[in-house]
Amino acid sequence: MKLSQTDALLFQDINQLVPFYPSLGLLMKGFSLYGEYILYLSIFLYWFTGVRKNRYMVMQALLSACIALGISRIIGHFFYRPRPFVTHDIVQLIPHSANASFPSDHATGAFVIAVSFWLFHKKVGWAWLTLALGIAFSRVWVGVHYPGDVLAGITLGAFTAISIHYLLPKIKYAYQAMNGVISLANKVESSLLTKNNKDRSA
Repeated sequence: MKLSQTDALLFQDINQLVPFYPSLGLLMKGFSLYGEYILYLSIFLYWFTGVRKNRYMVMQALLSACIALGISRIIGHFFYRPRPFVTHDIVQLIPHSANASFPSDHATGAFVIAVSFWLFHKKVGWAWLTLALGIAFSRVWVGVHYPGDVLAGITLGAFTAISIHYLLPKIKYAYQAMNGVISLANKVESSLLTKNNKDRSA
């Protein structure tokens, strides 16, 4: 049996359970539609902690995400795979355009950010990885991806985050550029804060 056939059968085994668990369906819809926004908000909050380590983590996560999602789009362009609802009669919980299914951008994006966070903050990082796993699995449950799509996205996202984490410090000018951006941001924020305090005291 071909790997794609096994993947399709596994999807159908999962999908046939969907009507029997409506409460789980609501949770999966929440993960699928809104989970990524929690990650986006976390990037914003981590940056504005003002902690240098967190700012470097955010820049690394964004760089890794751009690379991973860029690779994902290239793969989807050259290895087009239709989504499950295009070729099968399934239970679909959310609407989606009939574009490339492989690999899952949601799984890629969630894991590239979550793994980047985990590499810097091991304890709380497990919570981010759990959220990313929920987002990835939800894409199968709601009927817009095969399990293989999300597994490929998980692998791509995690591999990219780990590679950038260990390679970036070895690239002298890239590392210096990121430190320069962080230093500039700190100076701008300090200047704005000083100006704001002067305006209040005037």
